[in-house]
Amino acid sequence: MSIQSDQASVVVPFASRRRAAATPADPALLPPVLIVLHQETSTPGRVGNALRALGYPLDIRRPRFGDALPATLDDHAGAVIFGGPMSANDPDDYVRREIDWIEIALREQRPFLGICLGAQMLARQLGATVAPHPKGRVEVGYYPIRPTAAGRALCPDWPARVYHWHGEGFQLPKGAALLAAGDDFPIQAFQFGDAFGLQFHPDVTYAMMHRWTTHGCVRMDSPGAQPRHLHFAERAVQDAAERAWLKHFLDGWIARTPRGTMLQAAE
Repeated sequence: MSIQSDQASVVVPFASRRRAAATPADPALLPPVLIVLHQETSTPGRVGNALRALGYPLDIRRPRFGDALPATLDDHAGAVIFGGPMSANDPDDYVRREIDWIEIALREQRPFLGICLGAQMLARQLGATVAPHPKGRVEVGYYPIRPTAAGRALCPDWPARVYHWHGEGFQLPKGAALLAAGDDFPIQAFQFGDAFGLQFHPDVTYAMMHRWTTHGCVRMDSPGAQPRHLHFAERAVQDAAERAWLKHFLDGWIARTPRGTMLQAAE
């Protein structure tokens, strides 16, 4: 099942949102955030660190290895689907199940975030096409993004360059708001209600970058990919801005959790 809408997404600036309830010192008073990963060694990286710092426990599941996804997000503050080496177009059952499951987050209007593959799955759920670059180009390394007026209204402090690791992109789903654009892959960030898709990887830590550029070094032979040394040289320049943006973004994103969920968790 996929959700489509004839109405444009309404962008509400994160800065104008007040947290439904102040973050308690005791994380047990907050519902967990559902984390969906795709490899045995994958971690939620910097996104997980930031959510824990806000007081949210993480409910980590790997459907690829048999973990079930919840029938409702009533017991969760939100959900994040992360990246992976697979494609949103793959015929594997778990890929199809994850794409179908996103309908629950959309229907229940819970905060949802898709990163890279997760964004492509969200685009597929919303009826958009996911495909490789027509000239076989990839984005592997740091590349510029350009926030739109809607993106700046939502969150003003966008970084100039962000970290990427992908060979597929997607169309802007019908009814979604474009938040940031790029060159080889024009759709870099979008919003559909309480759901957000990011083509880039603000989740990547220094340790993750070492693993990816070592175990995935074959990707750096693709057209458009940057050599390994530039990944680390660019990180030294760009990472502080990307880290600050992610903190601001996640704080506003999780604040979209319905007040009823917060109150229920505190009881």
